This record gives sequence, structure tokens and C-alpha cells, in this order.
Amino acid sequence: MYEYKVETYNVKNSEAGMNQLAKEGWRVVTVTPNVAIGHGIVVTFERSLQYKN
Repeated sequence: MYEYKVETYNVKNSEAGMNQLAKEGWRVVTVTPNVAIGHGIVVTFERSLQYKN
């Protein structure tokens, strides 16, 4: 089983945020442009539920 998380970032701030989540066991599934606000990106992460135990 997996759990998912969706985050929005400005491109400049995305590296630090994604690296922090990677340290917690999250991996990037998708990266798409944030068309709702016209700039930035939307990143979907997944993590195995076994990682939390």
C-alpha cells in the first residue's frame, strides 16, 4: 500500500522542498505545471506505508 501527497511549489523553492520530502521516504511520481495560477509546479509524491513503521 502507498500513501500520496500533492504539493505546489514555485520553481525556485522546489528543490529544497522536494529534497526534504525525499529524506522522509517520499518519491516523486509526477511533476506538472500549475496552470491554475499560471506559474509554478504541482508535484505528486508517494511513499510506502511500510516506510512509516
